[in-house]
Amino acid sequence: MVKQAVKPTRSELLVIQRRISLYERGHKLLKMKRDGLVIEFFAVLSKVKDIRSKIVDDYRRAEVKLTVATSVDGKNAVQSAAFAIRDDPHIKIGSKNVMGVVVPTTLESGTVKRRIDQRGYGVPGISVRIDEATDAFEQLIEDIILAAEFETTLRRLIDEIEKNKRIVNALEFRIIPELKRQVAFIQARLEELERENIFRLIRIKGSQV
Repeated sequence: MVKQAVKPTRSELLVIQRRISLYERGHKLLKMKRDGLVIEFFAVLSKVKDIRSKIVDDYRRAEVKLTVATSVDGKNAVQSAAFAIRDDPHIKIGSKNVMGVVVPTTLESGTVKRRIDQRGYGVPGISVRIDEATDAFEQLIEDIILAAEFETTLRRLIDEIEKNKRIVNALEFRIIPELKRQVAFIQARLEELERENIFRLIRIKGSQV
């Protein structure tokens, strides 16, 4: 296949050698990027583990607060406070670049955690227990939003690492070795042609003596 695809000329040899040099530099840079992505992956993975643990703890805390509020103030009072909230949470999402990978970032989630006077129910008529339960669930929602950001980042980093790995492997095990085989073929063919020219010159000189 090499012999059929490559012209055994010095100009072709130079072209292929330049391609090898280019691909080897690219291979080195891609490996450096992959290492950086892996470091970032484990950093985000640590955050994911932490936020998942926090979600579990905050959920249990919120459930306890809700149970206490329901037991003391009654189910109707809790439902009334819940229905008093009119505005849905508004989350503003942006993006940032991590090692060439665009990932989401929460720019604003200010309508999730609210002051007591922003929750829609009358402050004088609400119990501390209901307000604490509300605060606990708002905190839980903010944690879930943050977890979604981290886990989306994690998935995109995994995709980029896999893509990078495929390119690195293709360069290292297929493309660069094939180009080097082409170089070896051209060099061998050029040497063969040179020997043939020498033998031809020798025969010409011999016939002239």
